Amino acid sequence: MRLKVRPIRKSSISDDIVQQIISLISNGDLNAGQRLPTERELCVKFAASRSSLREALRCLSIMGVLTARAGEGTSVAMDGSKFMETVLHWRMSTERHNIEDLMEVRIALEGVTAASAARNAREADVKKLRDLVAKMEDAVGNAKRFAALDLEFHLSLARVSNNKLILDLVGVIRGQLERGVAKVLQLPQAMPLSVKEHKSILHAVIKRESEQARAAMQAHLNAAILRHRTAVEDSINRQK
Repeated sequence: MRLKVRPIRKSSISDDIVQQIISLISNGDLNAGQRLPTERELCVKFAASRSSLREALRCLSIMGVLTARAGEGTSVAMDGSKFMETVLHWRMSTERHNIEDLMEVRIALEGVTAASAARNAREADVKKLRDLVAKMEDAVGNAKRFAALDLEFHLSLARVSNNKLILDLVGVIRGQLERGVAKVLQLPQAMPLSVKEHKSILHAVIKRESEQARAAMQAHLNAAILRHRTAVEDSINRQK
């Protein structure tokens, strides 16, 4: 196998190997499921020690980029979703993000999922969404359960969209908003209003009205931003 690699000359040898392998995958020189050369061959190609190579391969395996099996060697992972999720979680956890910025990103992403769900949802999908909205209505007053059902509703729409990248992004971004969501749900009418907005989204999905579903989702998330602002203002006023 001919791989376009260069000898390592940086001080952080394992990091450079990681970057090169990721680049090879991105460029299509290594494909999903393709087996890598032996450790001995890779050490020669990278002009690196076996310990540095193994450190890099171990890192890539943990990230989900590579799959290592005893007796079978190391190959490129068939499913890159674990890698994407790891990178997104790391990026989100190490950088400060304004909650409203994240909510605005959700508006764009979840407008797409709602529209797609209206086009693609099967009867089983619609039933699940109906059940979730009904359970949300029953959970009004129980913020923890309500938040869990709310999350499952949005993830269910993303799954119906059949776009794994959007599903990953929706899940990761929502995970970063948990504190903000908890704060918003403390507002007196937050949960009843949210139920009403989710019913509008569901109604559009049932009618197979993709643009109506998109508009209903965007209206819901814009309202959520306004409720978050109110919750923040209330919190500041209480501290005065």
